[in-house]
Amino acid sequence: MLLKIEDLIRLFNRLFQESENTILVAGDDEPIYLPADDQHPHHRVIFAHGFYESALHEISHWCIAGKERRQLVDFGYWYEPDGRSAERQREFEQVEVKPQAVEWLLSEACGRKFHVSTDNLDGDPAEVQAGLQRFSENVVQQAQTYLSQGLPPRAEVLKQALLDYYQRHHQFSAELFELERL
Repeated sequence: MLLKIEDLIRLFNRLFQESENTILVAGDDEPIYLPADDQHPHHRVIFAHGFYESALHEISHWCIAGKERRQLVDFGYWYEPDGRSAERQREFEQVEVKPQAVEWLLSEACGRKFHVSTDNLDGDPAEVQAGLQRFSENVVQQAQTYLSQGLPPRAEVLKQALLDYYQRHHQFSAELFELERL
């Protein structure tokens, strides 16, 4: 089945527009989460340039964010662009483990290949490579934890809807979430 971003938008909005007052929006620039305000009645998960992977990644952050964080622009997280120091990169990775594990599960639910990302291409090459291995192992561990203990509730709802829509129940198993698959 061809994966179209319009299908993901429609599915997400059907699931969460009423229940969570949140919509998924294709943006023209960098991704961002914006809470409802005077000009926009819905919270908006805005993903970059119509990219399916960007949508799944931003959705994953939204699925993890608590009620208070969902009232803040970009959930109140800091972002430092490419070229982070080793210390800032480790902080970044700590924040990214859970969303990337959720993203991996959602990607598999709709049949897309997931690519782990440390988002630091301009960092020290040796540290970037070591960090990628460490981070990948942590994402695998977190994905396995979600498989055994359950996903955050909104992520579980979306995962099940994606499995239904893309008819992938028979292809979704724990064996998909091993280090060799990244």
